[in-house]
Amino acid sequence: MKKLLGYLLTPIFYFTFGLFLGIFHPIQWICYKIFGYSAHKWSVDVLNFFLTYSQLTLLNGVSFRNDFKLPKDRPIIFVANHQSMYDIPSLIWFLRKHHPKFISKIELTKGIPSISFNLKYGGGANINRKDSKQAIGEIIKLGRRMNEKNWSTVIFAEGTRAKDGQLKPFQVGGIATLLKNVPNALIVPVAIENSWKVVKYGSYPLGTLLPLKWTVLAPIEREDKAPEDLVLQAENAIKQYIGQA
Repeated sequence: MKKLLGYLLTPIFYFTFGLFLGIFHPIQWICYKIFGYSAHKWSVDVLNFFLTYSQLTLLNGVSFRNDFKLPKDRPIIFVANHQSMYDIPSLIWFLRKHHPKFISKIELTKGIPSISFNLKYGGGANINRKDSKQAIGEIIKLGRRMNEKNWSTVIFAEGTRAKDGQLKPFQVGGIATLLKNVPNALIVPVAIENSWKVVKYGSYPLGTLLPLKWTVLAPIEREDKAPEDLVLQAENAIKQYIGQA
């Protein structure tokens, strides 16, 4: 039944999602070129509100929970599991008060309406995975911006999407590089649930009638812990929350 519903509703979702990308591309350009960072961020936030709630066209529920008062005057590294491309708009929208940035493949900075423009000018790190020197340099620059502006960064520590929802081992590299440059950063795990089911059958049909959930877990202070220990603590917290411990 759900799969049949997916065949019927997926075209509506893609039309809605693509329409918002197209509408907000010139809006982003105007905001950034004429009014600067704050206006551009506002346009990106509003875009990702609409992208997030485009899931309603698939009859999917969207839920965000944060029981913690996170600081706005301190850099934060949000460490999340990664299940599908639909994780990202919701993280941008729900964490908007913390100016979340991403570490993205440099290839994504071209050819995608709205998304490529934001990646290019939004302040994140766009890395060439074939050039480790360039990648590390971009992450270091991102760390400096986090320090200067109290921005946050979202890192999908698995390094790739878990297409079956099963957590993959978290990688330390990117987080360790950031921590060298942002030593006072707060580590905050975020558990993502059920978004892998949206693409369970691939790009068509998409999953329907799903409870999509984003949950902020207890923040982790660095203290004197090594990056490896911090990442393992975040990984275990997410595992336990989503029932994979």
